[in-house]
Parts: sequence; structure tokens; C-alpha cells
Amino acid sequence: MDFLQFSTFCMIAVGLSFDTFAASVSLGVMRKEIRFLPATRVAFVLAFFQALFPLVGWYVGSSLKDLIAGFDHWVAFGLLAFIGVRMILEGIRKSEETLPFDPFRLKMVIGISIATSIDALVVGLSFGLVNTFVIFAVVIIGAVTFVAAMLGMLFGKKIPAGKSYRSIVVGGVILILIGLKILIEHLSA
Repeated sequence: MDFLQFSTFCMIAVGLSFDTFAASVSLGVMRKEIRFLPATRVAFVLAFFQALFPLVGWYVGSSLKDLIAGFDHWVAFGLLAFIGVRMILEGIRKSEETLPFDPFRLKMVIGISIATSIDALVVGLSFGLVNTFVIFAVVIIGAVTFVAAMLGMLFGKKIPAGKSYRSIVVGGVILILIGLKILIEHLSA
């Protein structure tokens, strides 16, 4: 793995972690008394799913690679652009409603984890299509997501939840740029 691939994985991880960061800020806003150990458990579950979903997507994408080898870069670009545009639209739509719930219930944490990791599944699918060494990507995505979740809960105590939606827009733009990078690399090769 070279520096360019490492930096690409880092940018993808940052882009994917914005949903988790935004959700974690909301958790911090709703539960101002969050302590380190419970926050660590919540962040671990969020990071686990965010790392697991690209692995599953990669497996499916690798299985389909031979069938779509001629246009796989377009599929990867399309998937990343779709997710990026969706994230930008979600970030633009500010939702001021916060429903009361206990973010520490395992059922709730798993639900939030799955909801914030769907994009990672599609990113993993694109990894399989472009023959990416997925282990490093999964580790980086999991680590960045863990840190983003911890920081989100910490900052959520002081940052209004509405401002966290701007981070989703930035995450969407990053994913679109990664998709463009993949497309340009394959078209210029």
C-alpha cells in the first residue's frame, strides 16, 4: 500500500464517519451526562458496524467483478456519487426535532450503527469492484469512526445538534471527490 492509497482510505474513512459524528453529537446533546466508559462502548459498536459493512460490501463487489470489469469504475463512481449527493441533501435539510430515547440501550445503539453504516456497505461494494486491499481500509474506517464517535459525544455536550448537519455535507463532498478520483484514474489509464 502506497501513500496515495493510504490517504485515499483516510479520506474515505473521514467521509464515512461524518454520519456517525453527527449521530454522536446528537447523543451528546441528548445525554449531557455521558461518561467515558459508556461512551467508549457506544463508539465501539458504531465503529464495529462501520468497519464490518465495507467488508461485506467488498465481498459482494469482488464476486461481481468479472461480470462488470469493463465498466466497474463507472459503477464505483456512481455509487459514491449517489451516497455523496444523498449525504449533502441530508445535511442541507436541518432537522431540529430530537426524539427522546436512551442512546445507551444496545438495541438503540445497534440501530444507529446500522443506519449510519449503510453508506459504508456501498463503499465496500466499490472497493470490491476496483480490487482494493480491504483489510487496511476496514481498519482505518473503524479507527476513524471510533474517534469521530467519541469526539462527537464529547462535543455534543456543547455544540447544538443543528450545526452537526454541516459535517454531513462535507462528508458527502469528500465521497463524491473520491468517486471522481476513481473515475479519472480508470479513464486515464
